[in-house]
Amino acid sequence: MSEDVTWVEAGGGYRLALDGGTLACQNAAGRRLKSVPKAVKDGPVAEELLALRDHLARHEAECLATVESWMLGGHPVPSPMIAAVWPDPAWREALTDLVVLRDDEPGLLKEAGEDGRLGVVDLDAETAWLEPGPILIPHPVLLADLADLREFAAELGAAQRVPQLAREVHHKGAHPPDYAGGRFSELRHATARAARFGFRVRGGYAVCPVVDAGRPVQARYWLGDDGPDYEAYTGDLIWVGADERPLEPADVGPVAWSEGVRMAELIYAGRITDGD
Repeated sequence: MSEDVTWVEAGGGYRLALDGGTLACQNAAGRRLKSVPKAVKDGPVAEELLALRDHLARHEAECLATVESWMLGGHPVPSPMIAAVWPDPAWREALTDLVVLRDDEPGLLKEAGEDGRLGVVDLDAETAWLEPGPILIPHPVLLADLADLREFAAELGAAQRVPQLAREVHHKGAHPPDYAGGRFSELRHATARAARFGFRVRGGYAVCPVVDAGRPVQARYWLGDDGPDYEAYTGDLIWVGADERPLEPADVGPVAWSEGVRMAELIYAGRITDGD
């Protein structure tokens, strides 16, 4: 039981609280019950608390998705904006311990002041305050010292809610790896796996949009467009530009390449193998 829960009177001598995502109940004697009585669980206080829980869960997911989009988009983020949302626990947890860049110097984000300055820990384990201005949340494939940063973050016990340093990176080659021919007993299994990892499915493709060097690019991995209960075989991994035309591998930037290969690898790993 968390110590910082807030109990709300729910009538009949009962009190309710949210303990994480769980609805908790106390009786008039202050003893926590193993389950919430049906009359209390169906009451208006429980309904409001559960609605609040769902709202907070959606808000947390939106914060994580937004911060990840900043990383995938490569857009400068104004530090005063980070400072403005920092008091919100969901935003703070999404941003804390991310590697940020100012003038190509990396640091782990630890604090944000009301004046728009950001507190970071640099690679010398020294705390520094960055003056207000734009910062970058870089994709890990762009970090030349990624291995050192991973080791440094581990030493500090840094825990990133948005996967950055722990994210799988795939460096660009002459040709993309071959993820075609992955067999799924039903197409719905492939599309569900795509959704599980946060990828949309459109027109038979799992898609991953990124902004690479200021240019919108979309990675696409063919899953199939038959009925959801039909057997499916994966196809090629391709990239398209803003005009929907396929790009040559040489024209795909490092972030789009890494994210596209990551998407295909995650989905392909769920295929039927000889041992299944």
